[in-house]
Amino acid sequence: MARWDGTATATAPAGDPGTADDEARWFRVLLHLGFFLLLGSSLTRFLMRHTGDGIAPWVVALSAALAALYVAEPAVGDERRRRHLWLGACTAVWIALVLLAPSFAWCSIPLFYLGLRHLRPPAAAVLIGLLTVVSVTAQLRLAGRFEFDILLAPPAIAAICVAVFVRMDQQTRRQRELIADLVRTRRELAATERREGTLAERQRLSMEIHDTLAQGLSSQRMLLQAADRTWHSDPDTAHRHVRAAGEIAEHNLTEARRFVHDLAPADLAGGGGLDEALRALARRESTAGLAVRCHIEGVPPRRLPDRVQSALLRIAQGALANVREHADARTAALTLTYLDDQVVLDVADDGRGFDPTGVRDGDGVRGHGLPAIRTRTDQLGGTLTVESAPGEGTVLSAAVPLPTV
Repeated sequence: MARWDGTATATAPAGDPGTADDEARWFRVLLHLGFFLLLGSSLTRFLMRHTGDGIAPWVVALSAALAALYVAEPAVGDERRRRHLWLGACTAVWIALVLLAPSFAWCSIPLFYLGLRHLRPPAAAVLIGLLTVVSVTAQLRLAGRFEFDILLAPPAIAAICVAVFVRMDQQTRRQRELIADLVRTRRELAATERREGTLAERQRLSMEIHDTLAQGLSSQRMLLQAADRTWHSDPDTAHRHVRAAGEIAEHNLTEARRFVHDLAPADLAGGGGLDEALRALARRESTAGLAVRCHIEGVPPRRLPDRVQSALLRIAQGALANVREHADARTAALTLTYLDDQVVLDVADDGRGFDPTGVRDGDGVRGHGLPAIRTRTDQLGGTLTVESAPGEGTVLSAAVPLPTV
């Protein structure tokens, strides 16, 4: 829907309530239906009353031209000059039709809306005035005498059309603003919840480390210091201190392993390996608007280290997050390829693409996921390749060398 100043309003975010868009869509459907009914009835009336008239072929041709032009209406976001030329052509064809057959004056009602949709208020007012004057003149000529109802009806219809359009435009803009406020508030709330969750998790981990690893290390230090003091004077006591310190160290090692297990990606915690984790990720990321497929090629020459599996899964998650948030893609594919000396993860999408040469770390063009992916790949000694172009999708490839046995 266009604003009364002739500019397009902001589009509501995908997936959010589209009440305003639905109302505007139904209004335009009814308007189009009314236009073609008016055009068809006017043409039928003319042909029934002027069968042998020599201007009939011209009227039919102009009617067809007006219908074709109406169907070819440009979008509000198109170039202004193109829209103005199109609207001028529609108006010229309609005026020619009215001069030949005054009954086509009723087709001016949908043209009022087109003028309001594509022109700024002063230009729209001039166009509506022109359409009204032509309609009044045509109806008076058809009647053959002066009548007040013919003089007053077209201006009244034009005023009603303008009032309806302005009212709908105001409601649409208010609804869009409310939707934008709702979406912004929801995003801010989600960001706040994520920050609070991060702080809570940090607090939990700090307490866990303090109550287990830190306390254990402190106890080991005290026991080893006591053993050092009694090493020559009381060897048996010193040995007991050393054994106790060893038991605490073993317990701390168990706790450290538990921390590592808890902090590892949840998809890998079940022991299914990277292959199954990527398949689960593809299933989870697939939605009605985005289909994600997963392909596994080759057989791993040996079990991948946990840090390699975790990093590749995080890379896949980050790449799919970029696809979901920025690419506007319909399909994406995860491909994991096992080679003799390396493992390669490819993430491809058919989205809008971008210019990789214009992306700098942290500039937000593709979000902050790409710098994080590059960092993870570098930490594994691998290489990251991004192939993309505007309108041609994106292929991200992370190649990680396998450690030698």
